[in-house]
Amino acid sequence: MSVDVNDPAVSAAARSGDALGADAFKGVFRRHPAGVAVITTVVDGKPVGFTATSVISVSADPPLLAFSVDSASSAWRALASAETLVVNFLTAAQVELSARFATSGIDRFATTDWFELPTGEPVLVGSAAWVRGEVLQRTPVGRSFLVSVLALESDVATDDASPLVYHDRSYHGIGDHSVL
Repeated sequence: MSVDVNDPAVSAAARSGDALGADAFKGVFRRHPAGVAVITTVVDGKPVGFTATSVISVSADPPLLAFSVDSASSAWRALASAETLVVNFLTAAQVELSARFATSGIDRFATTDWFELPTGEPVLVGSAAWVRGEVLQRTPVGRSFLVSVLALESDVATDDASPLVYHDRSYHGIGDHSVL
């Protein structure tokens, strides 16, 4: 059933037809929960990583995923040349790890437990799962890049771990307590 735009249940923003500003747009996505991952790779022989809440499944056949990264971030400088990477899907117990990999100007790997795959990419110990992939495409979108990745291998390290979710500027865990 269609509702009249003048109905009090319709928001003032919907009635005004004004363009959506950056702050309002960010506010929408603060209310949209997202899984938390850390993207890791190697640049010039050194491990590099950053926290991402933009990871999406694109296709199962072929297995493709994507994520976005701000072109002004230090993470983008690393990803601009990376051929392969690992997406580490975090558990609720890894809040500190997520915060560390979201902090600029520190050695994010200094106090992190990780191991190197035979192909050279770092994997974070304790993640719920990880996917190693080949970067297929870097598409400029606004001031960010959408990075498309072909999944090459994966491992589900922890079957029963509660996933880490970011919602409204805070971390949450999903589990039996949150099932509706």
